[in-house]
Amino acid sequence: MHHAYNGMAATELQGVVWQKSRHSNSQGTCVEFARLPGGRVAVRNSTFPDGPALVYTRAEIEAMLLGIKDGEFDHLITD
Repeated sequence: MHHAYNGMAATELQGVVWQKSRHSNSQGTCVEFARLPGGRVAVRNSTFPDGPALVYTRAEIEAMLLGIKDGEFDHLITD
């Protein structure tokens, strides 16, 4: 795999395994994650699997997951 960068086509990330939450809805619209060589993580929209991927460091993903677990983003999905 060549150098992964933010905004690259997700299809260019060959050999990665995309994973979505078991809580994803039945229409398949969800966020998918893939671990990249070197520990970085790519994120894509499953509705547009050929679209762009965002690439984050392990530390960035860890901070996001800790924030999610702490409820810091709950306001984004409440009415």
